[in-house]
Amino acid sequence: MDALQAVGVGAAGIAAGIINSVVGSGTLITFPVLLAIGYPPITANISNGLGLVPGSVTGAIGYREELTGQRPRVLRLAAAAVIGGVIGAILLLNLPAGAFKAIVPVLIVLALVLVVAQPFLAKRLAAGAEENDKPATHVSPGLWLGILGTGIYGGYFGAAQGVINLGLMGSLLNERLQRINAIKNVLTALANLASGIVFVVFAHVAWLAVLLIAVGSSIGGLIGARVGRKLPPMVLRGVIVVVGLVAIAKLLIG
Repeated sequence: MDALQAVGVGAAGIAAGIINSVVGSGTLITFPVLLAIGYPPITANISNGLGLVPGSVTGAIGYREELTGQRPRVLRLAAAAVIGGVIGAILLLNLPAGAFKAIVPVLIVLALVLVVAQPFLAKRLAAGAEENDKPATHVSPGLWLGILGTGIYGGYFGAAQGVINLGLMGSLLNERLQRINAIKNVLTALANLASGIVFVVFAHVAWLAVLLIAVGSSIGGLIGARVGRKLPPMVLRGVIVVVGLVAIAKLLIG
C-alpha cells in the first residue's frame, strides 16, 4: 500500500464512519476500496470489519443522550448481537473462499436495495411510532432472534447491517427512530467486535488497513453523530450505491 492508497483508505474510513453512524452500510464504502487496492476478498472483509468497530463506538458515544433509559433493553439485545457476530465469523472462516465470492455479490445487492428503500422504511416507522422517552426493558423473542440473525450476517459480511437492525427494531419496538438509531450503533459495534476477536485469533488480518480504517471511522463516527444528520441523505445513498456496484463488478470480474 503506497501513501496515496493509504490516504484513500483513511478517507474511506471517515466516510464509512459517518454513514454507519447516521444510516448504516459504511462497509459498502471501505470494502470496495480494499478490493481495489488488491486485498483478497476475505482478508478485505475481515480487516474492514475490525477497522469499523471504533467508528461504531464513537457513533454510539455521540448518541449517548438517546441511549438514556435504555440500558436493560440494550443489554438483552447485545447478547444476541455478540452471539450472532461470533457465529457469522465462524461461518466465514469455515465456508470455502469460493462461497464467499459467490454469496457476497448477492448480499451487496440486498444491502443496496435496503439502502435505497431505507427512507421509505424510516418514514413508515416514524409514522407508526409514538413519542416515548420512558425506559423500556421489553424485548420480544422475535426481535431477539432477528438481532441474532443480523449479527450472524454482520459477522459474515456486514454491509447494511445497521439498516437491517433499524428495520427490525423500528417494526417491533414502540420507540422514536433516533433512540432506535442509538441502539443500532451499539449493536453494530458489538457484532463487529465479537467477530473481530474471532478473526484476530484464527485468521489473517491486514493490520495497516485496520489501523487506517479505524482512525478514519472513529473520526467519521463522531462527525456522523454530531452533524451527519444534516447531510443530504440522497447524496450519501448515491455514493453508497455507486461504490456497491463497483464492489460487485470487482468481485465478479476478479
